[in-house]
Amino acid sequence: MKNVVSTFLLLLSLGLSAQKPGKNTITRIDPAFWWAGMKNPNLELLVHHPEIGGAQVSLNYPGVRIAGVEPAKNKDFLYLKLVIDARVQPGTFPITFKLGKKTFEYPYELKVRKSPENASSRGVRPSDFIYLIMPDRFSNGDPTNDIVKGTHEPSINRDSMYWRHGGDLQGVINKLDYLNDLGITAIWLNPVQENNQPKASYHGYAITDHYKIDSRLGNNELYLKLSEEAHRKGMKVVMDIVPNHIGDKHWLFKSLPDSNWVNWWPKFTRTNYRAPLLLDPYASQKEIDLFARGWFDTHMPDLNQRDPHLAKYLTQSYIWWAEYAGVDDFRIDTYSYPDQEYMAQMAADILLEYPGMNMFGEIWEHSVPIQSFFATQFKNRGNFDSKLPAVLDFQIYKAINEALTKPFNWTDGVSAIYYTLAEDLLYKHPHRNVTFLDNHDLSRFYSVVGEDIRKFKMGIGFLLTMRGIPSMYYGTEVLMTGFSNPDGWVRMDFKGGWPGDTQDKFQSSGRSAAEQDAFGFTRTVANWRKKNTAVQNGKLMQFIPEKGVYVYFRYDANSTVMVVMNTNDKKEKLGSVERFDEMLNGKRSGKDVLNGNSKSLDNLELNPWEIVIIEL
Repeated sequence: MKNVVSTFLLLLSLGLSAQKPGKNTITRIDPAFWWAGMKNPNLELLVHHPEIGGAQVSLNYPGVRIAGVEPAKNKDFLYLKLVIDARVQPGTFPITFKLGKKTFEYPYELKVRKSPENASSRGVRPSDFIYLIMPDRFSNGDPTNDIVKGTHEPSINRDSMYWRHGGDLQGVINKLDYLNDLGITAIWLNPVQENNQPKASYHGYAITDHYKIDSRLGNNELYLKLSEEAHRKGMKVVMDIVPNHIGDKHWLFKSLPDSNWVNWWPKFTRTNYRAPLLLDPYASQKEIDLFARGWFDTHMPDLNQRDPHLAKYLTQSYIWWAEYAGVDDFRIDTYSYPDQEYMAQMAADILLEYPGMNMFGEIWEHSVPIQSFFATQFKNRGNFDSKLPAVLDFQIYKAINEALTKPFNWTDGVSAIYYTLAEDLLYKHPHRNVTFLDNHDLSRFYSVVGEDIRKFKMGIGFLLTMRGIPSMYYGTEVLMTGFSNPDGWVRMDFKGGWPGDTQDKFQSSGRSAAEQDAFGFTRTVANWRKKNTAVQNGKLMQFIPEKGVYVYFRYDANSTVMVVMNTNDKKEKLGSVERFDEMLNGKRSGKDVLNGNSKSLDNLELNPWEIVIIEL
């Protein structure tokens, strides 16, 4: 009985509840409901019902009018364009569909916007510390939803890296206090919408329903609860969105409204994954088309965002989640692959409703110019503005890895950081970029640095004091390991997240001495960062690395922080600090952030692979 009630409530939330007695029922409308008071007055409903393309449509509600009725090429779909007045009152009204002698009615609701006055405060900021979670691998808070009958993958197997393991949204809710204590201020979950695929559906990047949370993770109401609980604890929620592709079991792919929604090829054709084509002055048009329209994988149909109806469908789904669940921001997967004019319009539409958002795109490329090309107001892109506030900073990721794994010389080792940051002039807002040491596609940071706790601390210290918005992958703080070939090795379970786990890394008693050391270091710096405005929003000044020692400062009107990194296998003295006097202003000591003790700068000697963070 409990399952029946839960199913009914879920259907009700999606707008699929039973209609009034005596009326036929429309199969589905997306979005199922909307809100009064949105900035954009235009709303396009995708109506799904057998033969609905031939229907006559009418409604009578003050402040809402029909601007157009367009049958899709697939006669089972209809595009219904509405114009909603800014002063419309929230409420429910019937939309009537007359199809021959039959009449169908759908009660459409305009809800009250929760906090329209707070729309500008949405978005992650440089003061935040983001924690990236793969829900299926983090914590199993509700074992009853591990197996859901009717799904294409109705089983779990924690011994397999590609099967589902049972982690869910309730598990994330249960660990919010752990994250809060660690110093986290925002959580980013890999896609949580339905991924009803036959295999490897756990990662979330092959969405099969844009308006439904995957039943193995929970439901829409539970995602709303997660958002509300996170907000109560002072944490923001970032949703991972995927405009480029869907899963081939998507309910719409089974019967597309229009074949033009997908980029088709005579036979399966994979993208060449080469984003530089979009800015290469010597590029082949054929190769550009292959990049932008080729499929990401055999089971991931590539979407054609040039179709205006698909474009509306995608963008409205993102705004729907922001309003329904109070999502604070979006991480945009495979950002460079979709049609770029659509991506700019999508960003503009979202920012119209939530001007404070700092949407950040995944630009997994190999140089600062290519990465910055996709950020807002790139200087050499003519009059085109992507509107994208920020990017995931793969170049800083590469530079810190190089600093910790290669010997120092003029351009290599820690010099890579210096040269990478020197190219920040290519961004309008480099401080908005999201920085990281690893993620769900990359080798675990602790493995990359040879499981050297000194280098681990240097990486964490750098991440939390450098410009940008720091992001950390789940388990990094307790030294989870694994190389990304194959990627399943970096997506293992967080020990202690499942009932019956013999080890619990969420508790200090379950951690080894090294793991506790790493956790404590991360916690100390992260919580100090919450209170220091210089490392949150201050300016950056870096000095040329000398003898493998790199020095930079973060500063504002309230505070100055000096960071010193010794990237050598031997002790190294900082030497004379007079070269830093434009930042020191004669000061020769400060507080060591890591232990709270006073630290003299005169004759400062650093141990091999030691980072020192000094608050002046």
